[in-house]
Amino acid sequence: MTTATFKYLGPKTYDPSPSAVFPTKPWTKVDGGGHSFTLADYTRPVLNLRGQESSFHTDLSGFSVHHSPATEKEFTSDATIRSSYYPEVEALLCSKLPGIKKIVIFDHTVRRRQKDSPRQPVQQVHIDQTPNAAAVRVRRHLPAEEAEDLLKGRYQIINVWRPIGHAASDFPLAVVDWRTMAPTDLINVDLLYPKRDGQDDGDDRGKEALPTGTGIEGYEPRGETYGIAPNESHKFYYYKDMTPDEAMFLKIFDSKGQGLPGGREGVAIGSAHTAFVDPDTPKEAKGRQSIEVRCLVFYE
Repeated sequence: MTTATFKYLGPKTYDPSPSAVFPTKPWTKVDGGGHSFTLADYTRPVLNLRGQESSFHTDLSGFSVHHSPATEKEFTSDATIRSSYYPEVEALLCSKLPGIKKIVIFDHTVRRRQKDSPRQPVQQVHIDQTPNAAAVRVRRHLPAEEAEDLLKGRYQIINVWRPIGHAASDFPLAVVDWRTMAPTDLINVDLLYPKRDGQDDGDDRGKEALPTGTGIEGYEPRGETYGIAPNESHKFYYYKDMTPDEAMFLKIFDSKGQGLPGGREGVAIGSAHTAFVDPDTPKEAKGRQSIEVRCLVFYE
């Protein structure tokens, strides 16, 4: 176990009203170029998942870890990621989560802690999608008739996360056990993307760019995330020195999550997560590199 500092939504720095709309509603920029709220630091213990993997599952805690070496190693070619790595991700999900009938991979992000990288590790406790945003994703990435049919059954968004090149000792990923969270922890936040000239094909892959400033000019809300309010009950975990041969499932949404219409008792809606500074990381550790692949997962 170690102790670390985690960044939450700062109390009283945003409008918590469910009826708030952009730009009064809290917002953050997808490229890390600013947000409308302040972040507050809270010190919390972080437990190492190694040796107790069987105690955690996407249904119960919202996350799980699996040993699964990938054929791809460097993840520098977007085309190769799609043609070679996507099928491996689908196979891994199907081997670990029974009852899957369809997977649609709609996005991936490569993060490198380098000055010239447009996507850096994110130091804020959050969940990538709200229930409304998840339904929008289904309708955005599938034909209309098929989408409406699939929305009637159980569906999830799961991010498959793994380090690239070396162990993720620098800025490792921490997750919050869903069983320690409360509904009041979840704050709706608009996710702003740069406005794009011409037609938008709905595919965000390969279009990342370095932020041009901290304001909202040239940006528009195109998604919705959950920012997380501080709660002393939260239990944080990480997979210390996680290697490229290991993959973590981060559940972002589950239509059968507890508290949702038609939800099931004890089923996690999602997993709050964040990068953090591990005080035990050696100074000479290489900068973190990782890939997350975002998947719509539909069940029989």
